[in-house]
Amino acid sequence: MIAITRFITAARTSWIVLVVGIAATAALFVAAGYQSADSAPPVGLPDSAESSQAAALQEQFADDDATSGLLVFGRESGQLTDDDLAAITERTVDLAELSLDGFVPPPSVSDDGTTALVVVPLAIEDQVSVQAERADEIRAIAADGLPDGVQVWFTGAEGFAVDIAAVFEGANFVLLSITALVVALLLIITYRSPVLWIVPLAVVGIADVIAGIVARLVADAAGVTLDGSVTGILSVLVFGAGTNYALLLIARYRDELRLNADRRVAMAIALRGAGPAIIASGSTVALALATLLFGELSGNRSLGLAGAVGIVVAMAYALIVLPAALVVFGRWLFWPLVPRYGSADTISRSPWGKLGRGVSKRPVIVAVAGFALLGIFAAGLSTLTIGLAQNDRFIVKPEAVLGQERIAESFAAGSTAPAVVIVPARYADEVLEGVLDVDGVVEATPGPANDDIAQITVVLDADPESTESFAIIADLRLALDELGDGSGLVGGIDAEGLDLRDAQQRDQNLVIPLILALVLAVLIVLLRSLLAPLLLLVAVVASFFSAVGIGSVLFATVFGFPGVDTNVLLFSFLFLVALGVDYSIFLVTRAKEEVPLLGTSEGMIRALAATGGVITSAGILLAAVFAVLGVLPLITLTQVGVIVCIGVLIDTLLVRTVIVPAMTFIARDRFWWPRRPELTDAEAAARGANGQAERMPDDAPAPERQPAAAV
Repeated sequence: MIAITRFITAARTSWIVLVVGIAATAALFVAAGYQSADSAPPVGLPDSAESSQAAALQEQFADDDATSGLLVFGRESGQLTDDDLAAITERTVDLAELSLDGFVPPPSVSDDGTTALVVVPLAIEDQVSVQAERADEIRAIAADGLPDGVQVWFTGAEGFAVDIAAVFEGANFVLLSITALVVALLLIITYRSPVLWIVPLAVVGIADVIAGIVARLVADAAGVTLDGSVTGILSVLVFGAGTNYALLLIARYRDELRLNADRRVAMAIALRGAGPAIIASGSTVALALATLLFGELSGNRSLGLAGAVGIVVAMAYALIVLPAALVVFGRWLFWPLVPRYGSADTISRSPWGKLGRGVSKRPVIVAVAGFALLGIFAAGLSTLTIGLAQNDRFIVKPEAVLGQERIAESFAAGSTAPAVVIVPARYADEVLEGVLDVDGVVEATPGPANDDIAQITVVLDADPESTESFAIIADLRLALDELGDGSGLVGGIDAEGLDLRDAQQRDQNLVIPLILALVLAVLIVLLRSLLAPLLLLVAVVASFFSAVGIGSVLFATVFGFPGVDTNVLLFSFLFLVALGVDYSIFLVTRAKEEVPLLGTSEGMIRALAATGGVITSAGILLAAVFAVLGVLPLITLTQVGVIVCIGVLIDTLLVRTVIVPAMTFIARDRFWWPRRPELTDAEAAARGANGQAERMPDDAPAPERQPAAAV
């Protein structure tokens, strides 16, 4: 650490660090190139899932490279006329050139005569851009020449895939632009300087670009697909975490500039002081994200891989490139509030220190009141509903949802996404009769068969991927256990959705304990204590439940969401626990530095005074960055953004400010158990003046620290 801080901050080598960092960034950018994600989010189920097994068997009957789009025709009110149907039939002829086999079946008309369906067989296309272009062509041909008043919607499996992909079209640009704007604004407010904010924002922005490149290279090597949702969240993570690290380092650097005439010495000391906290914080987040690699779902694994890589890149830029850039430019970056050597100690007069001293007088009451408030917030969990139907996943309903809703008015709700039952051929007739007896099954028709297996198409009386459809699929699977030889399999979109929900639950049950164990291990290593890490972990987990409780109430009453998507809780827990504990790490590591001079209680007060401003700024900034996810019209990301935003604010303004100090004041020297602090509270009190005899008066000029102390 000594040699590294000397090399990064020394007059002769800081330029080298900066130039090498810029050159390496440019070389990686040129060699690997920046590419936006152009693949749709994969289903992600393992081959062992029942729906995956059914899909594999189903390939014996159909081209495994085939999919379909569904066109829905109808008037705003009333029935379709004969002229309308003739025009729709003409459209099927024109659409044949885009279909897989050069043929599009004639339209199917609902019994009430209000809606016509046209199925367009299509080849599977993995590239989102090509998929979108093809969908635009289909829409244009379908709408061309229709009688006045006839509307058309593109839906079905292909329609939903295109609309979901459209959510992330340009997502990186939108998220990056708004995130950068939010970060710039908050940095200007924090530093009150027209210049300083440019350096950390530039460093974090470059780190974001490089993180995207490195994550893609690592993912390609590991055979993992990064779609638009993953790369969008990656940018939010890098900007949020990277800016937090920059705020902590710059705040410590500004304090040290008051104590040292040489800015390079000040940076070396600041890097040695803030570096361990940043490394611990980054390691906690990266390891927590890496736990997703143990999950079943490929989407979770891709997010874990990309996120862990991104955090490591952000941490590296914050600890290497940013310090070199700051010392190269000098003190004037802080203009007009330049920290002068020998200026008065402002930490002791911080309002956060006064708050800490107030908490220290009645810590038990404060701690009980703090946890009671968290409990009140968490009471909203009673309103939590898990699961969203396919039609409910968009804030603004896209064309695919509108088409699906039109179908539900005239046909069976599940007619666009029928379930598929695969059974041994000799039991096909028996299974067909048994399937019709299952509640919620509207229709069951025999499909293709060979000597070994047969397919049965089953239409459900429920919207695709809804709670009702999942219940019917579960009942259907139970019925199949008693039909034929019991080996029947259920596949299709609803079966995939049910398997995804169950796999997500299994991932959640596995990953959440791993996250808790890893965070606890990092805290134990960092603080060399057992009690302190346990207390910090309890506090941050309590804030998670509080955030979900508040979020659940907001989703139901303000946003009008019908429920919470299945992966929201896992992602929210991951981000909140890993990122939320950062602020406690920043606070407690600073307190650990102060203990040898002031003892535990006064050390915590001093740490709160020193870090209160920067941690509050960092928390508000991180909350704002995650709130940016709400600009995308996908309910899942909005829900993650809202819960994490609320949780970070709770961690910043309540847990770190009040609850953690109160627990420290209650435990006192036992806070560091089983380690004995270098200076106990009793020994500090014996020194007189609240243990500050060795510290200078608040209004006295600061003595210069010797360069040797920095290295």
